[in-house]
Amino acid sequence: MTAFAATPWWGWVILLFVTSFLIGIFGVMAGIGGGVLFVPLVGSFAPFSIDFVRGAGLFIALGSSLAAAPSLLKHNLASLRLALPVALIASAFSIVGAYLGLWLSAINPAIIQGLLGALILLIVGIMLNSKSAAVPQVKPGDRLAELFGLGGSFVEKSSNQEIYWTVHHTKLGFVLFAFVGLLAGMFGLGAGWANVPVLNLLMGAPLKVAVATSSFSISITDTTAAWIYLNKGAVLPILVIPSIGGIMVGAKIGAKLLPHVKPELIRRLVIFVLFVAGLRSLLKGFGI
Repeated sequence: MTAFAATPWWGWVILLFVTSFLIGIFGVMAGIGGGVLFVPLVGSFAPFSIDFVRGAGLFIALGSSLAAAPSLLKHNLASLRLALPVALIASAFSIVGAYLGLWLSAINPAIIQGLLGALILLIVGIMLNSKSAAVPQVKPGDRLAELFGLGGSFVEKSSNQEIYWTVHHTKLGFVLFAFVGLLAGMFGLGAGWANVPVLNLLMGAPLKVAVATSSFSISITDTTAAWIYLNKGAVLPILVIPSIGGIMVGAKIGAKLLPHVKPELIRRLVIFVLFVAGLRSLLKGFGI
């Protein structure tokens, strides 16, 4: 911690920009946004208050999503019809989560740090055990999906084949997104870490559609919670500005690379980084 304290302010600007740039690239390609990587990494290894880190995490996830959205929509990967109801539900509950997280932090910051580490390790377990399917087999007949028109098509560039898709288990999916929004606001993680498994594994959206729709929906989900942190004074410009700059540049590159890369490769790298950051955050919560 002494070495960190000796780092000049401009050194932190450079470090945050470079770190966020890399997070932006891999976060978009993995469909988990930037917050879920940024918060445990910076919160565990940098001498910033966890409140400031969580506030920055929401703005960073928001910046990453906004930077990637045009390219994802252009390639017809992100589905507006699927993203809007999902994001609105998660957004409403993220407000509750933001207030709850700030309240717990006021009691004892170590509580949030330890819970954050435990949640990140839980996310790692979910990602390890989830078997993503590029194009899941979905049984037709979901009335809610038909009512909202939750389906579409996209061109798989690796095979130049047009893929038609729809979703199912829509009611349960919407319930889970309420819980995801609560955790996103509480820990400043964004929502992409859970969006992709729910959209792909439960609702049956193709993996690339789930990744792109997740990245796009974060721009709605995180906006409400981010304003709560801003209003409470938990946003530090020297932490947020270079991080947003780096992640937006990285996210644009990640969005362009997404149609051409194998998601499994990115998934493995993200799991490793999350495990290290989550373990460090958990230990820090216990004062180790």
